[in-house]
Amino acid sequence: MYVAMHVDIVPNRGARPVALLRESYRKGKKVRKRTLANLSSLSMDQVELLRRVLRGEKLASVEDLFDCVRSLHHGHVEAVRTAMRRVDFESLVASVPCRERSLVCAMIAAQILAPRSKLGMTRWWQTTTIPEIYGVGEATEDDLYAALDWLLERQARIENKLAKRHLSEGGMVLYDLSSSYFEGRCCPLAALGHDRDGKKGKLQVNYGLTTDGRGRPVAVSVFKGNTGDAKTLLPEVQTVRQRFGIKTAVLVGDRGMIGQKQIDQLKDQEGVAWITALKTGAIRQLVQGGHLQIGLFDERNLFELSHPDFPGERLVACRNPALANLRVQKRLSLLDATAKELDKVRGMAGRRLKGRDDIGVRVGKVVNKYKVAKHFDLEILDDAFSYQVNQERVAAEAALDGIYVVRTSVPADRLSTDDAVRSYKLLTRVEQAFHCLKTIDLHVRPIRHRTEDRVRAHIFLCMLAYYVVWHMIEAWRPVLFADEDQQAKTSRDPVAPAKRSPAAALKAASKTLDDGSPVHSFDTLLHHLSGIVRNTCRRKRADDAEPTFDVITTPDPCQRRALDLLEAITV
Repeated sequence: MYVAMHVDIVPNRGARPVALLRESYRKGKKVRKRTLANLSSLSMDQVELLRRVLRGEKLASVEDLFDCVRSLHHGHVEAVRTAMRRVDFESLVASVPCRERSLVCAMIAAQILAPRSKLGMTRWWQTTTIPEIYGVGEATEDDLYAALDWLLERQARIENKLAKRHLSEGGMVLYDLSSSYFEGRCCPLAALGHDRDGKKGKLQVNYGLTTDGRGRPVAVSVFKGNTGDAKTLLPEVQTVRQRFGIKTAVLVGDRGMIGQKQIDQLKDQEGVAWITALKTGAIRQLVQGGHLQIGLFDERNLFELSHPDFPGERLVACRNPALANLRVQKRLSLLDATAKELDKVRGMAGRRLKGRDDIGVRVGKVVNKYKVAKHFDLEILDDAFSYQVNQERVAAEAALDGIYVVRTSVPADRLSTDDAVRSYKLLTRVEQAFHCLKTIDLHVRPIRHRTEDRVRAHIFLCMLAYYVVWHMIEAWRPVLFADEDQQAKTSRDPVAPAKRSPAAALKAASKTLDDGSPVHSFDTLLHHLSGIVRNTCRRKRADDAEPTFDVITTPDPCQRRALDLLEAITV
């Protein structure tokens, strides 16, 4: 009697098919079957292997056939490379291929994936496919510094290309200044200045970032650490007008950047309009003069007004109740913290602190610590000290809580009242760029380079890295903790606190996407992509001279979607 075993796959009405181990046998002239075992508890891969064994195939494990001689992280490198290809980044850096261009592109990829020193880069990227992709496997620290010097020489040409891509006549130009602290004291650019990093006593370097209306970086300028914000504005305007060839533009800057002196200078720049905001002192004068009536905010949260001190300008007064509440709470906490410190000083007066001078020095340190000295009335004697909170001054300041006034030279027929406020708030996009540059992604700080040119080149390199990151984040909005409904920003209430769209709120609450996969941050998604590995293999027991071949890990659905989304990037 003839008997043969085989595996049957039986459909199961839309459910997982049933796998059965059966034997066939001949009884007389008829072939019959009987079931020996139900294999449904096995995976389909295991079932398929059993089926092949029953067919008489000879099986061997991968380990028996091949040696994996090297594994390199590849997926996150491929993601950055795809983004750079979609924005034609290599041609942006240099039209003609050269080793310096390859080194710069490799450094930018490394800066995005794992920011570190130039020496650290040459060590770290040996664990990835960066050296082979860009042909920089033998590059040394000195090679990278030489490429940085080459890049700095091309900065103006690269920025001109970016401006041609993203700036247009009559469009928005955003500009703001930030700083990063400096390690060391050798660089001429390093100086004590306005501390933005919370590193008191550290020297710093200032840099101004120019972007288009969407926040894409176009140019960066580096200044000495004690340079005031306003002093950097006019040179940037000249760059936009003369080097970039943009004759008409709307410049958006904060109230510390565009003050009255700068506005007077901008009046001589034909075709340059501006949007900024009034400082608190000017707002207080408007209120005291009756031109800005607080009661009008009972009916609406913004209105337009004019004032003879601002001829030819439009003033848009806004009040944000949520911002007002935050400022009230902050003021109360600062006053309370200062009062507790002053109580300690009062207890020490005449005992540990003797004399008006000693008591005054200690009191000065306390009231200046939280920047609320103006709210305290102080009485300092030789052997005693007392204080009280001036409630009138507190109330006068509180009356302006949540109120800000947008100031612009753009006429109403070009920019509505609501859009004037929305345009001023575009500056948050530059702030996001600084946040990305300084902390979560690119780590421009601390700056350790000793020469002025190297500092400029380092900051320019980080700006170019952010240019790539910006496009990646935009492409990955569907899978990140990011709001996909960007169009809603052009029509929502310009004063009310920003709110997530329902879809973005659902992502934030559930931490999952519609398909059940996890929502990522930019950093965690790159880390997940790094799990795609390129393995270099060789036949088992072959000598070192035998050729190798590469096998790349098959992307999982999340990785595949992330890579596919990058293919949609446009400039």
